[in-house]
Amino acid sequence: MSPAKTADKRSKSKTESFYDRIADVHNIALRVNGYRASVAKYLRSLDLGLKPESLVLDAGSGTGIITLGLEDSGIPHRGTVALDLSHRSLDIARNEVRRDKKTDSSRIEVVQGNVLELPFADETFDLVITCGVLEYVSLESGLAEMARVLRPGAKLVFIPVKPSLVGSMLEFLYKFKIHPLEDVRRISQRYFRIVGNHRFPFNEP
Repeated sequence: MSPAKTADKRSKSKTESFYDRIADVHNIALRVNGYRASVAKYLRSLDLGLKPESLVLDAGSGTGIITLGLEDSGIPHRGTVALDLSHRSLDIARNEVRRDKKTDSSRIEVVQGNVLELPFADETFDLVITCGVLEYVSLESGLAEMARVLRPGAKLVFIPVKPSLVGSMLEFLYKFKIHPLEDVRRISQRYFRIVGNHRFPFNEP
């Protein structure tokens, strides 16, 4: 399973450098608050339409919490590509996958890349999951690129950071910009047919 193209060498972006610095602390915080179990619970509640041969992209995977949550969910799929901009985050993801006794590491490929220039051919994936990523980029460009790599009829699970007091705190801490929900709906409808709006059970494993 190697759908990734060779990435060009480039200088680090501000976002990449930022997450390289905070990756270790960020990973500990996610583990402590039960985020992985919340992801598994959330994904099990959705009709993802996956089959044993399905390939999944975790776009902006960070340290691999969502990829591992998908493994915990028991949802059938062939494997997952975990893509992120931060090399340090991906190093942690590789280590987490290798040392997790419940996870078959051969089913997970870790790839460095940018969600605005996904290093994959058109119509590669049967599902794309993205959480807390498009807040760093153009919503239009990010959604268009994710639509490009999805097979016809495949689904996108898009978990945006919503405007709220907690959202504002995260916006400050993680240096991103929350997109207004109306923009999220409007732009999403250009590339996808919205089939559901499901509350993420944050911190409710």
